Amino acid sequence: MQVKSRVYNNVLYVVLEGELDEHNADYTRNTLDSLFDRLNFKQVIIDLNELGFMDSTGIGVMIGRYKKLKAKNVPIYICNPSTHAERIFNMTGLYEIMPKIS
Repeated sequence: MQVKSRVYNNVLYVVLEGELDEHNADYTRNTLDSLFDRLNFKQVIIDLNELGFMDSTGIGVMIGRYKKLKAKNVPIYICNPSTHAERIFNMTGLYEIMPKIS
């Protein structure tokens, strides 16, 4: 798993590449939390184009990051979901709390 990020115009852009499962959950959670704690931004956009796989542990990571940002009144959006990510987000209803944007 790779987590890439940059801040532009008060927006934190994050790209998740690889597999978000039980083997990579701690790394992804800790990396995202570190970004959220140390950077200044008004919204987060997570690009899932390169996310090849996500299981229930990965869903938990995403929900946890949503809750962390919601407590700070920072919206989180999803863009460019891979086919697998699109299926998971639709099936679980995650798009209701983390809307998909173009």
